[in-house]
Amino acid sequence: MRVTAVQLTDFRSYAQAQAELGPGVTTLIGRNGQGKTNLVEALRYLSTLSSHRVATDAPLIRAGQSSATVRARVEKAGRSLMLEVTINAGGVANQARIGSNAVRPRELLGILRTVIFAPEDLELVKGDPAARRRFLDELCVALQPALAGDLSDYDRVLRQRVSMLKTAKAARGDLTMLDIWDEKLAELGGRIVAARLRAIAELAPWVERAYADVAPGAATCAISYVSSFLLPEGSDAGDADAGAIGQAMLAALRDRRAQEIERGVTLGGPHRDDLAIMLGELPAKGYASHGESWSCALALRLGTYDLLTKGDDPMAADDGEPVLILDDVFAELDSSRRAALARRVGEASQVLITAAVAQDVPAELVGDVIYVTAGELSTEAPA
Repeated sequence: MRVTAVQLTDFRSYAQAQAELGPGVTTLIGRNGQGKTNLVEALRYLSTLSSHRVATDAPLIRAGQSSATVRARVEKAGRSLMLEVTINAGGVANQARIGSNAVRPRELLGILRTVIFAPEDLELVKGDPAARRRFLDELCVALQPALAGDLSDYDRVLRQRVSMLKTAKAARGDLTMLDIWDEKLAELGGRIVAARLRAIAELAPWVERAYADVAPGAATCAISYVSSFLLPEGSDAGDADAGAIGQAMLAALRDRRAQEIERGVTLGGPHRDDLAIMLGELPAKGYASHGESWSCALALRLGTYDLLTKGDDPMAADDGEPVLILDDVFAELDSSRRAALARRVGEASQVLITAAVAQDVPAELVGDVIYVTAGELSTEAPA
């Protein structure tokens, strides 16, 4: 799989921009604020329908405009596909196209698969659980695109249930509707947690290997799931039963109902779970050094890339390797980690790198260069 062309309209700083992309390594060179990250962010959005930099769509639309459009031509399994998404402001639903056909944006998921490593990934180790939950859910959707529907539905039902909890506290009346919302939330939550557990079971050995590559001789890096309610025995073995997990979540919701009505929040479910990252016997968060934290974040992303490329995912054989995006990360790494990363990505089918100066990129990662200056793209170095 690879992207052969990308075109942006009113996306971030770009009024209009287009670029042809070849196989192997392409490096986008430009000083900070020139727009190089905006270009790879657009491709990541087309892949996941979300940005790796901001939580909402509004900042992606150029100031003063009502919408932004991202188009890319993708070669996949011997086919050439034109993908397009239009991001609308003012509460208007986003739109999407595959070729000439209008589709729901969610139907784009799974077509262009990307793995990105960016400075924001340090939050996977040092930050709040929300960053790690998002990482898990993006991986689950990459492995199982249909799960995006369950995630969206879960968020909707969760909001409805929280509203119902607050109403129940005020009225202290009939809780029949709350029972119905509990059952729906638990059903969706069971499927989401089961997908996360399966993803972690598949990802864990790849993360361990990747960490050993980027931090040789260091402690082992291990990942595991931290649930906010008691899971059925054996759920973390890789063959999690969504129905059984849903029933366990439903039991937890009923046990905590009095607390939840009092506080007006849902205390258990995938929206409160976490991913544990361990270095040896200690949690990475709070104990890892800055360099170890970078190595953990890098191992999570490289492990994801390896899983999607070499793992048991049946889609991987048809899709080929994901597009690997390295967004302004070489300047953040010491020389040994730069070298380790360069060794790992040098043979990838397509790698997009952003850097402020060419010297930040290891010399062995030779390839095409696109210079970015004030939102303009050129293959010629600026004077």
